[in-house]
Amino acid sequence: MSIPTFITPSLLLKPLVANDAVQIQRIYPRWEIVRYMVSSVPWPFPENGAEHYVNNVALPDMAKGLAWIWTIRRSDDPDIMIGLICLYDVEDNNRGFWLVPEWQGQGLMREASIVVTDYWFNTLNRPVLRAPKAVDNIRSKRISASSHMRLIKTEKKQYVSGRLDSELWEITREEWNFHNQK
Repeated sequence: MSIPTFITPSLLLKPLVANDAVQIQRIYPRWEIVRYMVSSVPWPFPENGAEHYVNNVALPDMAKGLAWIWTIRRSDDPDIMIGLICLYDVEDNNRGFWLVPEWQGQGLMREASIVVTDYWFNTLNRPVLRAPKAVDNIRSKRISASSHMRLIKTEKKQYVSGRLDSELWEITREEWNFHNQK
């Protein structure tokens, strides 16, 4: 199944391609972005970190049907990437995202999350979506709460910034479709 491009009122979500590694390498290695990422993300971020991730992790997982990954771009500047949003066929970790700090707090990630979450439920026909996050990641928690997700578990997890309190948020397809009737 090919991964679609999505156009929202403010955004263009394009499936990840190998050439995107150059922009990722330029914008991703920032503490404000990586501190709440899983501990497997290397820090300091190596010079070839994005190329390795894109070519050896992301694109192979997309080819196997285990991941759906989009670059996030503003509609009015579609050549410039400002973040990534991903869906994963992994237990208790189905959606992840990051956005450069300059574009945070403007509702863009919520806009991107709505489109890909709907794709998860109504195209991929998955029954539940779960998203882990550090308790301190307030903006990510707001996106989950505003999407009618509910907190189902708390635990300690290792992140780039260390061992932190972590939460697991969940929503079912039925709940999603009830709250997002068109």
